[in-house]
Amino acid sequence: MGTVRAWLVVYLKGLAMGSADAVPGVSGGTIALIAGIYERLIAALTAIDPERIGRVLAGVRRARVPDARAAFREMDGGFLLVLGAGIATAVVAVLSAVDLLLQTVPVATFGFFFGLIAASAVVLFGEVDLSTPGRKGAAAAGFLAAFLTSGYASTALGNELPVVFLAGAVAVSAMILPGISGSLLLIVLGQYDYMSGTLRSFLEALFGTVTSGAADVPTLMEFGTPVVVFLSGAVVGLFTVAHAVRRALAAYRMATLAFLVSLIVGALRAPIVEVSIRLGERGETWGAAAPRFLAAALGGALIVLLLDRHTATIEY
Repeated sequence: MGTVRAWLVVYLKGLAMGSADAVPGVSGGTIALIAGIYERLIAALTAIDPERIGRVLAGVRRARVPDARAAFREMDGGFLLVLGAGIATAVVAVLSAVDLLLQTVPVATFGFFFGLIAASAVVLFGEVDLSTPGRKGAAAAGFLAAFLTSGYASTALGNELPVVFLAGAVAVSAMILPGISGSLLLIVLGQYDYMSGTLRSFLEALFGTVTSGAADVPTLMEFGTPVVVFLSGAVVGLFTVAHAVRRALAAYRMATLAFLVSLIVGALRAPIVEVSIRLGERGETWGAAAPRFLAAALGGALIVLLLDRHTATIEY
């Protein structure tokens, strides 16, 4: 009973991480810190290597089962699987809900995102030291990268599969870092709205297939393909981009933090661009939409500031 309860706690922590990363602003890595599992998560992820994976796969042969179990334990496989299940559950549920909100109340939704992002930047700014020219340069590079991309990506990058693959790789790298949200980077790349809608449509088609017993193959292929490509990018990103960022933090911590926090500041343009596009489509003006946007932004900011009160003593 104790083991079941322990795994349930891990699953619930995964739910919290996934919920955080499904909305721009607060990262799953921050939630992992709060939940006290960040070091275990990093240790488990860095323990995954081709040699151990090969030993696990060799477990299909009866004689290799003991060694496969040992390799699985060395990677803390049970922890990663249960935590991953919680993260996946939350991401699916939250993104499906967010897609509905983006269709019905886009101004308030993006206003909420703006508040999350802005408050996250304010909170994390205290971690940044800009006392050297290199750090100032890193900060400027981060701001310009996000600011320029936020205006360009939503209209120019499109939703081709290579872009979706890249988005998956970049987003998952942010998921395991305290401070920056993978969903924030999806907004910067102009993929957040698209992926939330695609995931929702795919799940609806999948649910219809299960309940009716008749597979709508064209619809499943149309929406399932980008989901699979995104997840493939996430897997690649987990073992490439995420490791590179961790090495950068280890070697150039302050410069990397300056870059990441400035990236968040520059990304504040993204929700404004998205709202402007929708207002133009609906023939509305910012004057009429501003009260809704600002009220939702205030709500998002308050959530981050309340969360920060519980992380003030946590070492990043």
